[in-house]
Amino acid sequence: MSSDPNNLPSIIIGGGISGLSAAYYLAKRNLPSILIESAPQLGGVIQTQSVADCLLEGGPDSFLAAKPEALTLIGELGLAGDVIGSNDHQRSTWILKNGRMLPLPDGLMMMVPTRIWPTAKSPLLSWGTKIRMGLELLHRPVANAPDRSVGEFVEDHYGREAVDYLAEPLLSGVYGGDPYQLSIQSVLPRFADMEAKYGSLTKGTLAGLAKAPKNSGSTLFKTLKHGLGSMVAAMEKSIAGHCRVLHTQAQSITREGEDYLVQLPNEVLRTRHLIVATPAWAAGKLLESLDPGIAKLLGGIGYSSSMTVGVIYDRAQVKQRFDSFGFLVPKKERRHLVACTFVDQKFNHRVPENRLLLRCFLGGAGNEAVLGWAEPELKRAVLDDIRTLLGLDVEPVAFQVSRWPRSMAQYQVGHKKSIQELKDRLKGYPLLFLAGNGYHGIGIPDCIRTGKEAADGFQN
Repeated sequence: MSSDPNNLPSIIIGGGISGLSAAYYLAKRNLPSILIESAPQLGGVIQTQSVADCLLEGGPDSFLAAKPEALTLIGELGLAGDVIGSNDHQRSTWILKNGRMLPLPDGLMMMVPTRIWPTAKSPLLSWGTKIRMGLELLHRPVANAPDRSVGEFVEDHYGREAVDYLAEPLLSGVYGGDPYQLSIQSVLPRFADMEAKYGSLTKGTLAGLAKAPKNSGSTLFKTLKHGLGSMVAAMEKSIAGHCRVLHTQAQSITREGEDYLVQLPNEVLRTRHLIVATPAWAAGKLLESLDPGIAKLLGGIGYSSSMTVGVIYDRAQVKQRFDSFGFLVPKKERRHLVACTFVDQKFNHRVPENRLLLRCFLGGAGNEAVLGWAEPELKRAVLDDIRTLLGLDVEPVAFQVSRWPRSMAQYQVGHKKSIQELKDRLKGYPLLFLAGNGYHGIGIPDCIRTGKEAADGFQN
């Protein structure tokens, strides 16, 4: 193969949303690429299925509307008409405490109270914590504070109960991590900035709300009517004329002159422009032969494992009506389930009237062993939790499991510093880019952005 860069296609390793985005933005510029993915299908954790007449997401079910990258891409793919929002007019989330499902107080933004009366009358928090929340308004600004854990940060502002019954369950649904390991600067940078400017998180949040546009009508979460898998399908179709997809395993990466060599089981591919869009731990293994220092930094980025379980019931057999988006189970109260979404309440177009769909979450930091359970054992545990927590004691019509080992990046204390070291080392490797959820955000818009940046970094 010629070493003329104009004749070498870009190579992308990893066919999740990050790698697909890189291929898409290269194709938009009529640039050829080769996409290498070991799984039999593209999309990574984005997997949409139709099960028992319900639309079921095996991975994420939505994305934050405030970050523009996903909506921009969806518009370019011609799917803007399929965008739907969450039913925020009926939005409510329950937290399990002492065996009772208690709603999060109105006006609570993460763990920050913005309305006095709903917080004051909520049975979720003790009066000691409520008083602590009031006194938090006197918290003085902290300039140039060192990175510290989310748990330490929240405990400093609102006390330990706020960590146990607000921060930990809320973050478990996103990161599946330990709040006393996760970095405040990398996981909740807006709160770190508030502390530096206002001292009080409540004061900073209220100032932000005062500046926000009124009655925008936008919902917090967006998704697609036919599932996020329809975005993956549209991307596959869009790149077809420019991207060659290989369903095989990339084994290692080395360098020869200005070219990167990607070792596959039966051949070696050569490129000048290489994008590694795998989880950071997998990227580290691939890059070990190229640069052990980069591999070590990548291997230091932690990942937790997760599982989603779709439990579908015949609505005629269920007397309960759940007026909530779902519930979260704090670690102190947890047996098996970490969280559960009532899909018919959160989104329209997902569940027919004759069905009830619960999307359950298990795993997370310290609970990874559940991913190895056989389905009968798993089903007993999940249904037992549902029976105990919701009083729902009927046999489901379907039970669908999706396992995601080492899929959720953990931005631990010091993550920001490690990423800067990684960027500095990568300067020695022109046109080598990393994309994915391990670096600057774990959501779908973040992954799309990293893929686009990796594609845009190649100037032909």
